[in-house]
Amino acid sequence: MTRTLLVAGTASHVGKSTIAAGLCRMLADRGVSVAPFKGQNMSNNARVVVRAEGASDETASRPVETQQGQREQQGQQGQHEQREQQGQQGQQEQREQQPQQGQSGTQAQRDQWGEIGVSQFVQARAARMTPTTDCNPVLLKPRGDGESQLVVQGVAHEHVPAGTYYDDYWEDARAAAERSYRRLASEHEVVIAEGAGSIGEINLHDRDLANVETARFADADILLLVDIERGGAFASLYGTIELLPDSLRERVVGAVITKFRGDPSLLEPGIEEIEAKTGVPILGVVPYDDPGLPEEDSVGLPATDERGVLGDDDGVSPERRLRVAVPRLPRISNATDLEALADEPGVSVAFVPLEERAVEDELADADAVVLPGSKNTVDDLHRLHDVGFGAALERFDGPIVGLCGGYQMLGERITNASLEGTGTVDVVDGFGLLPVETEFEAGKHLEQTAITVDGDGSRLLDGVDGPVSGYEIHAGRTRVTAPVGQPIGDSSAAQGSVLGTYLHGLFDNESVRSAFLSTVAENAGIDRQMRITADDGSGGDSAGTNGSTPYDRAGALVEEHIDLEALGEPFDR
Repeated sequence: MTRTLLVAGTASHVGKSTIAAGLCRMLADRGVSVAPFKGQNMSNNARVVVRAEGASDETASRPVETQQGQREQQGQQGQHEQREQQGQQGQQEQREQQPQQGQSGTQAQRDQWGEIGVSQFVQARAARMTPTTDCNPVLLKPRGDGESQLVVQGVAHEHVPAGTYYDDYWEDARAAAERSYRRLASEHEVVIAEGAGSIGEINLHDRDLANVETARFADADILLLVDIERGGAFASLYGTIELLPDSLRERVVGAVITKFRGDPSLLEPGIEEIEAKTGVPILGVVPYDDPGLPEEDSVGLPATDERGVLGDDDGVSPERRLRVAVPRLPRISNATDLEALADEPGVSVAFVPLEERAVEDELADADAVVLPGSKNTVDDLHRLHDVGFGAALERFDGPIVGLCGGYQMLGERITNASLEGTGTVDVVDGFGLLPVETEFEAGKHLEQTAITVDGDGSRLLDGVDGPVSGYEIHAGRTRVTAPVGQPIGDSSAAQGSVLGTYLHGLFDNESVRSAFLSTVAENAGIDRQMRITADDGSGGDSAGTNGSTPYDRAGALVEEHIDLEALGEPFDR
């Protein structure tokens, strides 16, 4: 019988994703067949994976938007049919013969892909299994104004307010999550389920899919994590246990204190008392140690009105340091694209608050600018226009890269903008730095891909020759409006020192990262010896100088600091 352990927390950001990944790697290393699972996730950091076998039949009959763009409840289907009658279908066929970006392969090939939260992708890699949409069957992607895009079994559906989701879709979402769990449980000895937020939210206990419902339909034991860095750890742990439904409280097999700095012996009196009061054993104290796994969401980023810097603590002197400015978009997505840059010695990635003075100052001091992805390109583009980002970008004389939504912003304009944004405006001007135009449509393009780079197509990729890997996950189609370089296939455009691409994971490829930073250094007048490391573009597999991967380091944290024998078979093997 499959054993399921739910890694739950007293709050968000207590280390659930890291501990779950560590358990997956530890079990895989011991020869145990293990799979990660998160019934419902909320994150704009997603990865493209294969849709689970049998999942297509489950979502085909849903009365919501399919990948082909059926939006019956929003009235978009009729609008789309009308456009087809007005010749849009012929126009689409013509564009497929012209430089048209955002769709490739047959419909069957496109339908094999779905999207899941990045943490379950990472945990699947830690478990040494192929990630599928069963690992995260329900994903909510916030886009602003209290709405999130609902993704079920990897397929994007409507943008729905929280109330509408719980009233109209939650039961179906729960059923989809349980089916996914059953499939994973039928194929693996252990399922490591990750909870969401706090398991003690009493206002959500009747509809808490990631915590309460998962524990019930999976008959899961619960490992409860509490973050001591925030203070009040023992009170938080005690209160959470007391607020659990009786049926869940008896499932708690232990608790783990995370993010501890200092001498663990100082906690012993508190541990003894909390164990006596709750009857729940403390199975470990995990030190504050980041193994280097990608961030699950934007919680780890600075607030939109605050400046934050990644990678400035590596000891490289300021005069030899490259500074990459990144606008802190309110609806930023896949910010993990920037982590590979920040991990390079001598490179700082500065998130720029969207205030006019801050934009001017940060871009004046930057050596390069990267516009990241966005869950709502249109509304984020409006915000950038409001703070004068376009004018500052025109004055900037260094390399500029746009990734996914950032690529769309670098173009001349966006049409059908009301399909993406929360407003009613249909045409929004881009920054005009690339001769491309993006048209939004109902539907979404998902694909894992490997593309041969033509380094001659952009000075930012000088010397790159060969395949790079990554994934595409975006709405909208982009077409070129004038001759332009396309160094990363037809999903890109380049002109001068400006490059745009739909390829996420671009900088995870060492050849691209090295070429880009070399160009940035040359442009900045910095003589910089690049550090070359093994990198396969896998977004987290790269080994550090000691030969270990982030997965290995997460597994080591678990093995060294959690009493696995107390969890019983098969954790005690």
